Amino acid sequence: MSQSRETILGRIRTALKDVPTAEKPEDVNVERAYLTSDPSPRADLIHQFIERVREYRAKVKTTTADDLPRAIAESCAAQGIQKLVVPADLPEGWAPAGLTLVREPGLTIDQLEHSDGVLTACALGIAQTGTVVLDSGPGQGRRAITLLPDYHLCVILEDQVVGLVPEAVTQLQTAAASPDRPITFISGPSATSDIELNRVEGVHGPRTLEVIVVKSPV
Repeated sequence: MSQSRETILGRIRTALKDVPTAEKPEDVNVERAYLTSDPSPRADLIHQFIERVREYRAKVKTTTADDLPRAIAESCAAQGIQKLVVPADLPEGWAPAGLTLVREPGLTIDQLEHSDGVLTACALGIAQTGTVVLDSGPGQGRRAITLLPDYHLCVILEDQVVGLVPEAVTQLQTAAASPDRPITFISGPSATSDIELNRVEGVHGPRTLEVIVVKSPV
C-alpha cells in the first residue's frame, strides 16, 4: 500500500474512532435544511441553464423536435465532421446523412480517438450549475465514447432540465444504485490550468462541447 493511501486511511480511522461499531448510517439523523427544489418558472430555469452552459465556453442552441435532425446536421457540418461516433440506441432520425457513423458497442480506443466527434442524448441538465449529466441511459452509450472524441454534441430536452443539484441527485438514484451505470457530470469542455493559470482545453475529454436544447411542445 502506498504511503499516501495509508495516510488518508489513517485520517479516516482517526475521524471515525468514536463511532460505535454497530452504528448504521440510517441511525444518525442528518439535517437537510438546504433547498431541494427550485420554484422558479420553467422558462427561467431553461434560460439560466443555457446561460450557465455558455459561461463554460460551450456552444448552445435551441430547436424544436421537428427541426432537431436539421440542427444536428448543421452542427456537424460546421465542425467539419466526417466520422461520427453514436450509441447503438441513438434515437431514430438523429444521425445526419452523408457521414460515416461509428456505432457502439465494441469500439476500440483507437476508433474513438480517430473519430471526429460523438453525438449523444443525456440524462438531465442542472440550471444552477450549467451541468449536463450522463448516466449511461438511453441514447448515451458507455462513458468512454464521450471522453475520447474531441467534439461532443449533446441533445437535451427542456423537460430534462432541473433547477438544483439536489433535484438531479434525486433523479439519479436508480443509476447510482447500478454497478454498471457510471454517472458523468459535464460542465463545459474539458479544461485544466497549470500553476500559472494558463488554461488548456481537451486534456481530459472533448475540447469542444455543444448542447442542443429541444423546446417542449407548447
